[in-house]
Amino acid sequence: MPYLSGKETVKELRRALSNPNIQSDPLRYRNTVLKVIRAMSQGVDVSDLFSEMVKACATVDVVQKKLVYVFLCCYAHLNPELSLLVVNTLRKDCLDPNPMVRSLALRSMTNLRLPSLVEYVEQPLTAGLRDRAACVRRVAVLGWAKLHNLQPGSEIDGAVVNELYSLLRDPDPIVMVNCLRALEEVLKDEGGVVINKPITHHLLNRLKECDTWGQSEVLRVLQRYQPQSEDELFDILSLLDSFLVSPHPPVMAATLSLFLSLCSGLPAVSQAALERVRGPLLAACGSGSREMRFTALCHIQLLLRSIPGLLGEHYKRFFCSYAEPAYIKRRKMQVLVELVNDENVIMILDELKGYCTDVNTDTAQAAISAIGRIGRSYSDKCLEILTGLLGLKQDQITSAVVQTIRDLVWACPQCSDAVSSALEGCEEVLQDSQGRQALLWLLGAYGERISSAPYTLETFIDGVRSETSMELKMELLTSTMRLFLCRPAETQDMLGRLLHYCIEEERDMCVRGQALLYYRLLQREIEETRNVLQVRRSDPSMGVLIGRPPEPISQWVSSFNTLEPLQRCSVEVESTSRGSPEHLASIPKPNADLPDNLDCRKLEMVHLGSDGTAQRLGGPAGLPAPGAEPSVTLSLSPPVTPDEFERLWMQRRASHTEQESADEGANGTWIEDTIRCGAVPHCSPQSLHAAMQLVNIQTLAFTPTHTLPWKVFLYTHTLRADTSCSTLVLGELLYAGELNPKRSAEGEMEGNEQTQATAAGDKEIKVTLWQQPHDVSALRVFLSVLTTVLHTLSSEVA
Repeated sequence: MPYLSGKETVKELRRALSNPNIQSDPLRYRNTVLKVIRAMSQGVDVSDLFSEMVKACATVDVVQKKLVYVFLCCYAHLNPELSLLVVNTLRKDCLDPNPMVRSLALRSMTNLRLPSLVEYVEQPLTAGLRDRAACVRRVAVLGWAKLHNLQPGSEIDGAVVNELYSLLRDPDPIVMVNCLRALEEVLKDEGGVVINKPITHHLLNRLKECDTWGQSEVLRVLQRYQPQSEDELFDILSLLDSFLVSPHPPVMAATLSLFLSLCSGLPAVSQAALERVRGPLLAACGSGSREMRFTALCHIQLLLRSIPGLLGEHYKRFFCSYAEPAYIKRRKMQVLVELVNDENVIMILDELKGYCTDVNTDTAQAAISAIGRIGRSYSDKCLEILTGLLGLKQDQITSAVVQTIRDLVWACPQCSDAVSSALEGCEEVLQDSQGRQALLWLLGAYGERISSAPYTLETFIDGVRSETSMELKMELLTSTMRLFLCRPAETQDMLGRLLHYCIEEERDMCVRGQALLYYRLLQREIEETRNVLQVRRSDPSMGVLIGRPPEPISQWVSSFNTLEPLQRCSVEVESTSRGSPEHLASIPKPNADLPDNLDCRKLEMVHLGSDGTAQRLGGPAGLPAPGAEPSVTLSLSPPVTPDEFERLWMQRRASHTEQESADEGANGTWIEDTIRCGAVPHCSPQSLHAAMQLVNIQTLAFTPTHTLPWKVFLYTHTLRADTSCSTLVLGELLYAGELNPKRSAEGEMEGNEQTQATAAGDKEIKVTLWQQPHDVSALRVFLSVLTTVLHTLSSEVA
């Protein structure tokens, strides 16, 4: 056919379809109908040929029938009256001896999607449910679901529902699966198909007969069934066991989801099931389909939340290849962060270091962010890589590194010394607003350690008139104010110029309002300004710094094998576009684990000044009576790195001879005590970490929750107001098991308080402390603060 416009094409096809000579030749007639379908697929509106195509439906040629039915289903809604002419032909075809013609006619009748034709379709569909051909029964079962979708408010005959239930035992597995899908649609308002014990075991026994998608559908529906006994539960698990290692990822995922829902009360069985799917998951990560790889990576992240070491030995399988898209590389790097341990940290960091110079900007920034997250546990190694990247002097890399360093020192303040020396000259490379904003935060927070901080800030202040970013101006105001508090002589003049511009000339009301706030603060006492601006320099809600506690499977099992894991950015999102860390930390978190009754105003609160000294903000609760040790405060400065803590702890433990009383030595003091409290070993590490941070006690490492022995390592500095001398306190909390309530009749327990504690099921937590230099009264204050925190958490968890 020569090239014609749409209208000319329709006229030419109408003449051909109406030509008696073509109608008398079956082959030419079929080819003409084929041309109509071809034009329709090319976007030509051929709806005007509806009456001619209805006439072409009356034929014994199966191929021509298929072509005509495709046309009719596409344009029936535009010609509802003419569609009535087709129904008689379709009903006649439903009685054809050829099962292919019968199934084709049934499918076409339901695909016309005309509510006015429902009464003509019900009788052929009912007969189709009892047809001897399986292909007809398959179409008839789904046809009832289509009819219900056309009239969702109407009630379907109960006899039809019973017929569909009976077809669950049809010998054809596809008919059985189609019945499940149809019943789900028909009984949607009633909660879907009812799954009882006979149906469950019937579906499980026939699961091997179904294809991949049929198995996935059956396994999804079976999640509604709850076994009546433990024996039945294990019978079901035995039937499902082989499908856990299915080579088809959809079947494996559906089986694992059913396994986890059935074994919610059997954590050992759930963990064994997760370990069994390790092979299929790794195979899915190497699939040729990008979509399958991405989905597998997202679900692996869910599994690692409960079993962090599940794939630790296979970490190389998550190294990125050159041809992979950026979104898969980012997911792989997120998984690598979860798999880091002492054995593979060097290999993973070397691999991530190579990604930091990737030509794709998003990939490079994700790699730098991943190194920063690893740095919370291995700060020395990661800081060496990050500071080395600053030497490349590339804008995008430098910006990402500075933002990552900002987040790292916020979580791990012990890294601040190494960071301060690496920031020199960064302002000359940074061009984007987010990178410069992160640099300004670092200059304000640690400006007393950076010699060039005032001159760098002055450069920003001189160009503030040409700055367009409101967030950067506000950060510049805050950083200049903080630097003024620790280096007033060098910063006073530039602070005055900045405040004058922001108050008198700045048009942005947010910037002007913040400048007025700082100006009025400066009009009051300097200590009040310091109390407002010199805030805590680490995030008390960060959680565990070394390792991550496993989460219960119940927290994510409902989202497994759904689209929810694909929509999550990551288990722990690292945003490269956020502002100052304390701005987000000050926002209350709805899921915070910190108990409400732990009021920081009731505990010993210490505020760090710019010179590292501590000022007391509030009176302690639960401490010795006033006048005993009223001048002892706690401080996190100077910070102790995990490596330094380990070196000191192991060195002192090697030379320490165990005894119950304090051993006063020349270099330090060892003391051991016990604290009886409730459910602290079973509270979340995040809440314990946050509570300790509130009283200036830094937690360095945890063992996972619900494991024995349960340990926590921590440190702090004690400082007296009447002297500049501070002492370092290293501590270990140890819980080995439940406290034995059985005591001898002679009375090992002394006093009513111990009797009540043991009766209440309190737990005995052993506290081992090392202090240098020796100060017994300061140790008593520290123990009192620690006891208050543990008892407060205990009452909340209990």
